[in-house]
Amino acid sequence: MQIGKTIRKTRKERKMTLLELSKKSGVALATLSRMENNRMTGTLKSHMRICDALEMSLPELYQDLSSSKRPLDVRTGQGRTTGVFMHDKKSSTEMLASKSISKKMMPMLITINAGGSTPKEETRRGIDKFIYVLDGKVEARIGDENYNLGRNDTLYFESSIPHCFKNASASESRLLCVTCPPAL
Repeated sequence: MQIGKTIRKTRKERKMTLLELSKKSGVALATLSRMENNRMTGTLKSHMRICDALEMSLPELYQDLSSSKRPLDVRTGQGRTTGVFMHDKKSSTEMLASKSISKKMMPMLITINAGGSTPKEETRRGIDKFIYVLDGKVEARIGDENYNLGRNDTLYFESSIPHCFKNASASESRLLCVTCPPAL
């Protein structure tokens, strides 16, 4: 991966030492050294902290990753998912692409059973979320506002605003959710 090379280059452009970056980002000095020397890639959390400290975006950090090295991600039928996260017995999120964190967007399928809702969430600033209602009716709570959405309706918002989705129908609701840049 070129992440280490990008971190080192950007750090030096900002005339920042490794120690200064460590203090400003909260990422251990040894971890930063290993990342810059391509001995480890780090975590999404460390990447976000480093980006904040270097005043760059996550896509900027990932921009030099060679797209020719990224395989095409095709999923068909039963083998299309890479992981399902159960929020509770009435809602779940299914990752629709493998290694989403290394991609430019993170596609997910949110399923909410009748009477269910997703947990309240919010991301750091600069992350957008797009929702497309595939089936059912959903009440989207974005900040202090409620939006009633039905099949084929869409919603686009800054996901640093606290938000959650509640099934407003008697049957299952399914939402296509795309987060950009990827964030968990």
